[in-house]
Amino acid sequence: QVQLAESGGGSVQAGRSLRLSCRTSGNIPSADTSYCRAWFRQAPGKGREGVAVIDNWGNRYYSDSVRGRFTISEDNGKNTHYLQMNILKPEDTAMYYCAVLYRNACYSWSLKRVAEFHSWGQGTQVTVSS
Repeated sequence: QVQLAESGGGSVQAGRSLRLSCRTSGNIPSADTSYCRAWFRQAPGKGREGVAVIDNWGNRYYSDSVRGRFTISEDNGKNTHYLQMNILKPEDTAMYYCAVLYRNACYSWSLKRVAEFHSWGQGTQVTVSS
């Protein structure tokens, strides 16, 4: 079992940037195990939405709403993946969750497969004011 912990959320004005971090710990599979690491978000009254994913082959996929503004990256040496969020908008306000799926690559449809991700962080709040 692995544990994920997000950090880096906060309150900012529209147009500013934030960087979220997600550190994975616990019983992490060996380095040759494929994975798909993800960021999801959930606004009040809405379902959980896939934001960005990255896998060990370097494939990256983004939702249409964040493409060109957000960048997902990782540091395997630190077992951490990141979400750089630029040009933030009020509609980006949500609780942001990181997740991981092992023994799978990421695909464009991974953003819509919430139930397939077996490990989740507790979430970090991002609030963007106009």
